[in-house]
Amino acid sequence: MNTTKEQRKEKAIELMKKLDIYKPYIKEFKKSGNICIFENFAGYCTWNDKKLFLKIKEIESKYNCTIFTVIHKYTELGEIFDFLLVNDYKNNWNHILTTKDNFNYIFVYEWNKTNTNLSGFCTITIVNSNGGIRRVE
Repeated sequence: MNTTKEQRKEKAIELMKKLDIYKPYIKEFKKSGNICIFENFAGYCTWNDKKLFLKIKEIESKYNCTIFTVIHKYTELGEIFDFLLVNDYKNNWNHILTTKDNFNYIFVYEWNKTNTNLSGFCTITIVNSNGGIRRVE
């Protein structure tokens, strides 16, 4: 049941490839662990946002997981960050990402920065295009 950081990182890279994320972002994650943040298909790798960096580390530590990509979006419920992750339960890894009818269904930790009581684990729908990803409502 317990997995190593390296095992989770390898699975994360596999998932990034399945999502057809822009190859330089995958290389950056593989090389240095930098996470790509996507907003409406556009992505950027950054550790400049200290609050987001601390939130990522908090979630990884609390839930023994590896976050590999973040989707950021403003909704009527608040400012949302979806953390795509690989959890510690290797026997469930085949269910992290499911693809059907050109849609990807992926397990995430959703952080509602505006209304933190609405945060938690869930499955969201995402689509990919030209190396980027976007959440579908």
